[in-house]
Amino acid sequence: MALSLSVSVSVSAQAVQPSAIKLQVTELNNSLQNPWGLAFLPDGRMLVTERKGTLKLLNANGQMLALIQGVPEVNAEGQGGLMDVVLDPAFAVNQRIYLTFSESDANNTNRTCTAVLRASLNVTESKLKDGVVIYRQIPKVNSSGHFGSRLVFDRNGHLFVTLGDRQSRSERVHAQDLSRGNGKVVRITTDGKAAPANPQFAERNAQIGIWSYGHRNVQGLAFDSAGRLWATEFGQDTWDELNIIEPGGNYGWPQVEGIAGQEGFIDPVQQWRPSDASPSGIAIAADTLYIANLRGQRLRAVPLADPSTATELLVGEYGRLRDAVAAPDGSIWILTN
Repeated sequence: MALSLSVSVSVSAQAVQPSAIKLQVTELNNSLQNPWGLAFLPDGRMLVTERKGTLKLLNANGQMLALIQGVPEVNAEGQGGLMDVVLDPAFAVNQRIYLTFSESDANNTNRTCTAVLRASLNVTESKLKDGVVIYRQIPKVNSSGHFGSRLVFDRNGHLFVTLGDRQSRSERVHAQDLSRGNGKVVRITTDGKAAPANPQFAERNAQIGIWSYGHRNVQGLAFDSAGRLWATEFGQDTWDELNIIEPGGNYGWPQVEGIAGQEGFIDPVQQWRPSDASPSGIAIAADTLYIANLRGQRLRAVPLADPSTATELLVGEYGRLRDAVAAPDGSIWILTN
């Protein structure tokens, strides 16, 4: 399902109060199947990914226009499939988009990784052309969980990609291993190479492009107007997290979960019980960060002026919320799981 929320927010240095947030919710499309990511085209139309491996073109009112051809083959087992989509900052010139998806090993379909595809979008023909995988999480592992997979560009045109720890107990410790792509946020060029001025980690970071590490499964990523990078992260049994991502930062997994106060690890600015959260996509509008929550089945509004507080919205009204995206007109669009 796709929802459009017209949001009016009054934000002060104090916590956002429910009375300060006024929502007008419009249900736009109830025919989507496990939608995961959404990106607005310059003309108001939008692209929506479905985890099973389909990319749809919707009109400005959220209605289906076309099924885009040329999407890569995905492994949609477990939590995998076709996930996020983002436009190139120079889309008006080059018509490029980027997709994240779970890619199988050609010789062993049980081994998968998060991959990033760059392709040119021909809207008239409803087709992707010149598609090329520019980045692959290394190594591929035998797990169907924790792909991460949010995409966002910074002001310099570099692409941030979140990479999950891949879940299995034997491999989750690799979130602390700088020679592996498990449990990382990476910063790459549009050719898939490690971006200039990345943290100077040792070992294989020149190939991986690590920006931060010690993550479990980051599924929300957004820049605010001050250039801070915000991320939501799934915990295991104790705490889900909202973090500000710093270059070279170690966020603790699997040694710590949530606010630990341990030297060497960066604590989240806010944490929640997984039953109330399981935070996925995030959007920033009117100096407020909106978090779509899956298990918690709510939209959480966090004022950037006081990010240790939050207001809970739409609790239980629309089921599991997968993504929140700020539209060009300032409204928030929500994808439900």
